[in-house]
Amino acid sequence: MNDILPFIPQRPPFVMVSEIVNAGEQTCITKFVIGADNIFVKNAVLTEPALIENIAQTAAVHTGYLCKQKNEPVPVGFIGAVQQLEVFNLPAVHDELETEITIKNQVLNVTLISGSITCRQKTIAQCEMKIFIQSDK
Repeated sequence: MNDILPFIPQRPPFVMVSEIVNAGEQTCITKFVIGADNIFVKNAVLTEPALIENIAQTAAVHTGYLCKQKNEPVPVGFIGAVQQLEVFNLPAVHDELETEITIKNQVLNVTLISGSITCRQKTIAQCEMKIFIQSDK
């Protein structure tokens, strides 16, 4: 699925996912091709904040996709905490990232996920993240 904008609140130039590969109840996999004009590219590599945002947006895509399947509005989420962040390598312009998130726990409007990013079949970053979902109530 290539049009991910209906599933996330972010808009260009702040979109850090290109495509949904797979979305299930507890997991989601996305792809992202790094453009030379990306706001997080410096010296032809994608910087660490973009990797964190890519994981967060993969979680947002997951939530948005599931909401759309249920004909519910797509909520807005906020990163509450990033834990155990490990960045092993920074990807270059034109590289394709594959990001996978798994929901570890969900209580009320707080979701704990684990996320990992691979590039060229190697894990380049991973972390756990707490995401707060804004309630409409």
